[in-house]
Amino acid sequence: MLFSSITFIYYFLPILLLVYFIVPKKYKNLVLLIFSLIFYFLGEPKYIVILILSCLLNYYFGKKVSTDKNKKLWLIISIIYNVGQLLVFKYTDFFIENINNIFNSGINYLYIVMPIGISFFTFQAMGYVFDIYMGKHKPASRLLDFMTYISLFPQLVAGPIVRYSDVEKDLVKRESNFDKFGEGITRFVIGLSKKVLLANVLGEFAGDLVEVDLLSSWLKPILFTLQIYFDFSGYSDMAIGLGLIFGFRFLENFNYPLIASSITDFWRRWHMSLSSWFRDYVYIPLGGNRKGLLKQIRNIFVVWFLTGFWHGASWNFIIWGLYFGVILVIEKMFLKKLIDRTKVLKYIYTSIIVVISFLIFSTDNIKDIFVSLGNMFMINDIPLTSSSTIYYLKNNLVLLIISIIGATPLMKCLVEKLRLSKFKKVVECLEIVIVISLLILTTAFLVDASFNPFLYFRF
Repeated sequence: MLFSSITFIYYFLPILLLVYFIVPKKYKNLVLLIFSLIFYFLGEPKYIVILILSCLLNYYFGKKVSTDKNKKLWLIISIIYNVGQLLVFKYTDFFIENINNIFNSGINYLYIVMPIGISFFTFQAMGYVFDIYMGKHKPASRLLDFMTYISLFPQLVAGPIVRYSDVEKDLVKRESNFDKFGEGITRFVIGLSKKVLLANVLGEFAGDLVEVDLLSSWLKPILFTLQIYFDFSGYSDMAIGLGLIFGFRFLENFNYPLIASSITDFWRRWHMSLSSWFRDYVYIPLGGNRKGLLKQIRNIFVVWFLTGFWHGASWNFIIWGLYFGVILVIEKMFLKKLIDRTKVLKYIYTSIIVVISFLIFSTDNIKDIFVSLGNMFMINDIPLTSSSTIYYLKNNLVLLIISIIGATPLMKCLVEKLRLSKFKKVVECLEIVIVISLLILTTAFLVDASFNPFLYFRF
């Protein structure tokens, strides 16, 4: 079930809110757990057992890592189980395909369907056990609280990857008040609007374009970059908003990454919960930058290979991750110091690198990547523009301008300034009107929509 669906917005969520705010406080986690399992069951009925088993086993691993003398052994067992689960469900056919290609064998594909959100809830569970092992927090005292944490539906299937330490107190005792509820609803509607009114429409625009000229060859990956940003950040906004409604405050997952001044800066702003997970549980344990330049470079490439591989069982994702690894190493060695001295060039450089990265990310066929790059850099013989590209660009120019502005903090800064001015009350009233209007508009789009994917469900 998508957050951006009529079923969720007008059936599932209102029923949950009614039940949640009626029951006494001691039953609220139980209500969230039951509805979270129902939410998952409606989207993936066959694999709900995998989610429940992951909860039970990682709760047990956490207890063992905390109390057993052989805590390192239990940590290793937990890693083997969690990583093994990912490898089996997400990568089995990828391994079979590559074995067949290398050895010219004929192993049959197993066609295992990947459980929705397995990459996210598995990383949350692994992080929980790691943190107990490192003494960052104690294990959950109740299985109910831990299962609620892992299966909490706002972040279950697409993140952000929430640390147990960030919601530990909220799981035991939290306050749901009118301010949090209002803030949560506003955040949810803004995320919903980013997803439905921008990401979906940008996706349709990109789908109409054919790479027949230089303009369309650049425009298509630019549109995909904007689409995936609004799609994923919109979903994160919805998750954070839903968390607020129920009294949880999740950390931010995006901080306007498309205005980054370097690739290092970009990854401090994009999918922050994932990049911080790999930093804390892979990069730093490997030695980080503490054991010399060569080992630091090795650690960077390990992290970025895993980051690419985490996103999907396809070579383009691995290339995408290693591509960022190469750029980050070059930046750390000398490039970042040079580009930091510039005022505009650093933003142009970062934008080009990011757009190329999402061309790689969105293209399964490696040959097609090189064809597109040849078109973008005029290696192939193509015209500058064409009548069809100009036609689609003219029809969608307003959308493109709004999307570019929306990917910057300009509107947020403007609203914050107005809130501090004499127009504060007017702004507050306008916010309510705008939120209601956006909800009505997105609903109209969803009722009539035939195109409503969520890109990160496949990861």
